[in-house]
Amino acid sequence: MGTSTVKAGEQADRQTRILEAALELLSRHGISGINMRAVAREAGVALGLVNYYYEDKSSLIRAVLHQIEQHDLMLVEPALDSTPEEQLRESLRRVADPELLTTPYLSLRLHLWALAQAHEDFARINATAFDGYLQGLATLIGNAMSGLSPEECKDRAADIVVVQNGMWLTTLLGIDKAAIERGIARTEQIAFAPSRDNDRR
Repeated sequence: MGTSTVKAGEQADRQTRILEAALELLSRHGISGINMRAVAREAGVALGLVNYYYEDKSSLIRAVLHQIEQHDLMLVEPALDSTPEEQLRESLRRVADPELLTTPYLSLRLHLWALAQAHEDFARINATAFDGYLQGLATLIGNAMSGLSPEECKDRAADIVVVQNGMWLTTLLGIDKAAIERGIARTEQIAFAPSRDNDRR
C-alpha cells in the first residue's frame, strides 16, 4: 500500500470523526451545540483540522445533512439477491431498525427537521433528500406492484412516509415494540394494497 493511499485513508477517517462528532453534538444540543471548537473537542482533533475541511459552521452542517441524505437513500436501496416484493418489505422494515429507533438518533432527526425550517439552504438539502427517499420508495413499490401507475406509487410512498415519521416520533415517547410492529404492518398494507384503478372497473 502506497503512502498516498495511507494518507487518503487517514484523511477520510479524520473527516468521518469530525462529521460523527457534529452529529453527536446536534443530537444532544441541537444547533446551539455546534461550533467548530466543540466539534474539534468531541472528535479529538485539532481545531485547525476542522477548519481545514469545513470553512464555517454552515458548511459543516451542510455536510452532516448530505451524510443523512446518503443514509436515507440506503434505506431504499434494493438488495440485489431478493425478489421485488422482498426488497420492498426489507426496506419498510429498515426504517424500524433498533439502531434507528434510539433516542439520540431520533433526537438528531428532530433537530435536522427544525434546521430545515430555519434556514433556506438547509431546507433545500432536506427537500432534495426527502424527494430522493420518496422516489426510491416509489420505485420499490412499482417494482413489487407492477400494475400501479407512477402517480399511485408516489402517493403510496408519501402515505408510508407519514406512518414511518409517526413511528419515529412516537418512539421518542416510549411507545412499545408491538405498536412499532403494527406500524410496519400498516406500511406493508399501504404498499401491497390492490390498485385503486382495479376498484373503479
